[in-house]
Amino acid sequence: MTRCKTLMVQGTSSDAGKSMLVAALCRCLKQRHIRVAPFKPQNMALNSAVTAQGGEIGRAQAVQAQAAGIAPHVDLNPILLKPSSDTGAQVIVHGKAIGDMQAAPYHDYKTVAMNAVLSSHQRLCEQFDAVVVEGAGSPAEINLRDRDIANMGFAEAVDCPVILIADIDKGGVFAQFVGTLALLSESERNRIKGFVINRFRGDISLLQSGLDWLEKETGKPVLGVLPYLHNLQLAAEDAIQAEQNLASAERILNVVVPVFSRISNHTDFDMLRTHPQVNLQFVAQNQALPAADLIILPGSKNVRSDLALLRRCGWENDILRHCRYGGKVLGICGGYQMLGEQVDDPLGVEDSPGSSSGLGLLPVNTRLEQEKQLTRDTGTLTLRVDEPAPLSGYQIHVGVSTVKPGVHAFARLSDGTTDGCISEDDQVAGTYLHGVFDSPEALQQIIRWAGLETTLVDNYETQQEREIERLAVMCNNHLNWQKLDPLFR
Repeated sequence: MTRCKTLMVQGTSSDAGKSMLVAALCRCLKQRHIRVAPFKPQNMALNSAVTAQGGEIGRAQAVQAQAAGIAPHVDLNPILLKPSSDTGAQVIVHGKAIGDMQAAPYHDYKTVAMNAVLSSHQRLCEQFDAVVVEGAGSPAEINLRDRDIANMGFAEAVDCPVILIADIDKGGVFAQFVGTLALLSESERNRIKGFVINRFRGDISLLQSGLDWLEKETGKPVLGVLPYLHNLQLAAEDAIQAEQNLASAERILNVVVPVFSRISNHTDFDMLRTHPQVNLQFVAQNQALPAADLIILPGSKNVRSDLALLRRCGWENDILRHCRYGGKVLGICGGYQMLGEQVDDPLGVEDSPGSSSGLGLLPVNTRLEQEKQLTRDTGTLTLRVDEPAPLSGYQIHVGVSTVKPGVHAFARLSDGTTDGCISEDDQVAGTYLHGVFDSPEALQQIIRWAGLETTLVDNYETQQEREIERLAVMCNNHLNWQKLDPLFR
């Protein structure tokens, strides 16, 4: 290829399959020996990843990078928004947080953000043969079209073609396509080169009359009908996956995760969710925590607010009762901070300035500070079972936690520092490490600590690789590459 080609995937709605299709296209192009990079101009998500350079990007772009066979980099997702309330979010530009903004001020800031987006895209075009871009939400959100950097605003700025994808499993797929086109300008409609229907189940012959009508009505081709992939374990961009694996072994470990309003990096639990000996349950707000062997408090983008939610839901009493009966509790990042004695936010980093009493289950005090910690770490897990296990993970937090002297650490890191701690009675543990379950040896040791003997399973990267290959096979078989290939040539 003599010139980098850019193709954008937009959706008729959120969760239409944009992230999945971009990952699949990246792998298919890589198999065709095309140097390809994924790109998302603006992502709003609480699932994120840390690059080797210490920058923060959306988790989906890290998975798409794996599909493309390249290392994650901040240019793959130049603007990341991490909501801390219904109207405000932390704004991350080229991997670094620049502050928190409410919706209206950020709308004004988007003209500046577009410069960051275009500079990242230009750098990618200088390094790769093709860039596959993921849109956000829907291009038909007319209230957001002014100064848009996430969908057609970007496509117009770089003059790239667009594929439109819709989820037929939710119904109304033809109305979604036609309605989206109706709300676009003429130049935007002309950018759309075809449609992809996602998550189809049933006899494709029964759909054919609808496909013929759609092509005649719009003058645009259907580029493919993708079947519903059951039990797809690709890391979610943001929403918690409703489809759960049922533990298949005779002896299982019951694990419960309360879902906070600002839960972050719930991809931490993907390896637990798919483990054949683990029954993982996400518990919605205002539901009591059921009986379990292990309760895990996840990360949070607004720790003190979610700590107050935990108490309003009655979960504090559920956790304390669980401990009285000998159950184990693990806190990750914000959940670790909640398990301590105090969480102080004197500067109002995450919300209004103030202090909150923690659950008092770990001898830890936390102070939230402006500078975010972004690291990728390796080390050994030092739970009081078996031998120390190798682990890897990443840290994304603004809290600095002080642990009382003499307390057993959760992990010893390769740089000589320690992470987290374990209570004196060995029932409660906390860590700042996201991805702690992704290393098979660490996963095995944590499951044993929680009370169940288990065997080693695949690591996270291997599991994701297997799912990416499934996507590639599906798209190679069900997309019309005679019509797609010219878009990359």
